[in-house]
Amino acid sequence: MNFESKPLIGVVHLRPLPGSPRFSGDLEDAIENAVRDARTYEEAGFDAIIVENFGDYPFAKEVGKETVAAFTVVAKEVRREVSIPVGINVLRNDCIAAYGIAYSVKAEFIRVNVLTGVAFTDQGIIEGCARDLALVKRLLPGVKVFADVHVKHAVHFSRLEDAVLDTVERGGADAVIVSGSRTGSEVSLNDLKTVKKVSRVPVIVGSGVNPQNLPLLAKFADGFIVGTWVKEGGITENPVSIERAKALVRIRDDILQR
Repeated sequence: MNFESKPLIGVVHLRPLPGSPRFSGDLEDAIENAVRDARTYEEAGFDAIIVENFGDYPFAKEVGKETVAAFTVVAKEVRREVSIPVGINVLRNDCIAAYGIAYSVKAEFIRVNVLTGVAFTDQGIIEGCARDLALVKRLLPGVKVFADVHVKHAVHFSRLEDAVLDTVERGGADAVIVSGSRTGSEVSLNDLKTVKKVSRVPVIVGSGVNPQNLPLLAKFADGFIVGTWVKEGGITENPVSIERAKALVRIRDDILQR
């Protein structure tokens, strides 16, 4: 992915999958909605998408085999329907499942919420998975790892600077993600500046991007993961709005031309 162009990465929030308490029994519905949103992002001019099992809450720390199988089926259909890069995020922190799905469907990257360290979350205590992931990468190379530092919906006790250094130097992240406290929450500008100062890999804003803050965030960030604001009415569970998605693309393009 070319971070010089400050890529916009749209989130495809999946409907509940098999293995989720909220699964409806209709996997085709999940596929149709995922493909629709993926196509909309591409039509709007987004640079990439990331597919995640957002509908599977309450999340497990690691998902079941039935969820991995269903996720792979959905991701394969999405990969078939778009030409832009695709990423995978298996919530809450199943980095091995995410990497396996990504490798199988020829996705370009994964997102890992807790690559190193410990996070206190609504799923309980989540520990980093960097070592296990590194072993898998040796066997199945080629998928990039984008990792959160002080991920949202969690409490952290390490210094932000140390978390960045550990994520990159010891965890082996190819890019780091900094977000607000919750889904759709704006990132702290001070946090973004700190991460950008310390990191030697690209820095991605992972939540809360909108037309008002994008010009300022773009001064410090190398890319943006966008999910909530581009949905119809700004509601995460709604379909992607082509008008909202195009509006962000226009602003990003104007920034690059300055």
